[in-house]
Amino acid sequence: MQYRVLGSTGVEVSTQCLGTMMFGAMGNTDHDDCVRIIHKAIDEGINFIDTADVYSFGESETIVGKALEGRRDNVVLATKFFNPMDSDRNQRGGSRRWIMKEIDNSLRRLNTDYIDLYQIHRPDFTVDLDETLGALSDLVTAGKIRYLGSSTFPADWMVEAQWAAERRNRERFICEQPQYSIFARSVEVAVLPTALRYNMGVIPWSPLSGGWLAGKYRKNVEIASGSRYSADGMLAKWSGRTIDISNDPRLDLVEELALVAEKANISLPALGLAFVNAHPAVTSAIIGPRTMEQLEDLISISDVTLDTATLDAIDKIVPPGTDAPRVEHYLPNPGLLPENRRRSPQ
Repeated sequence: MQYRVLGSTGVEVSTQCLGTMMFGAMGNTDHDDCVRIIHKAIDEGINFIDTADVYSFGESETIVGKALEGRRDNVVLATKFFNPMDSDRNQRGGSRRWIMKEIDNSLRRLNTDYIDLYQIHRPDFTVDLDETLGALSDLVTAGKIRYLGSSTFPADWMVEAQWAAERRNRERFICEQPQYSIFARSVEVAVLPTALRYNMGVIPWSPLSGGWLAGKYRKNVEIASGSRYSADGMLAKWSGRTIDISNDPRLDLVEELALVAEKANISLPALGLAFVNAHPAVTSAIIGPRTMEQLEDLISISDVTLDTATLDAIDKIVPPGTDAPRVEHYLPNPGLLPENRRRSPQ
């Protein structure tokens, strides 16, 4: 396992970060098995764990808390807030009111008295950034969190947050967590360069593009039970229907990338992870195993690096700064709503 410094903090984290979205009702419901997976990750050198309050509505944080009993000081622990946790309209978002309440909920579930990296899960377009930064800064002063970060922020919001922190003497976001993979490269245009300019750490989510770059979805191959696009998978649970990918253009791209991986004498997942970690802005790629076997496979490829010829071959399949077809960034932009882009009749 290799290690890199998280932004300007001086904290060293493993280049693989254990993401725990699949622990709990959304994936692996066996708590003891999840604890064993977390322990295995730590034993193999992963010292960075990322979760969120909304993952199985707190269940993931509870599992992580169980696993870290006696091991808390050896782990850089990150969690997130923002998404709805209740039908109450104020049990969500980036307001001071919610942050001050939800931090205590996360601390209780995680069975810890501090969180190393507390991140806003998405930008809250209804809240002044200074409101959010002020509340988070107070949590640093109170000793409840060590650092604050953002997730899936557009570049202009990243810059505005840095300026707001400087103007108002707030703690600043030291880390950004964007979606980044061979299939989701649009962050190369502005988000990753912005992170470099402000010396922010970058911990990409979905480096294997939700299993596409893990080889789970191939032409003329039956989808395995339990995977995201299966009838009993996570996406079916969310949407209430099975999503048909038989004509998805990404299937052709996977086959092309598989040939690149074969030529480089590595696996397709190794190609995907090594591609993400090759970018100079990236600190640690978030892996999200559901089973021990998946974790072991991912750890086994943690040190793979790509040569220039292989990176150039990837660029020809999915050009730099572009996204593959049907990639969803899950970030609705209110500026594109009709009422915000059309002048009202006089």
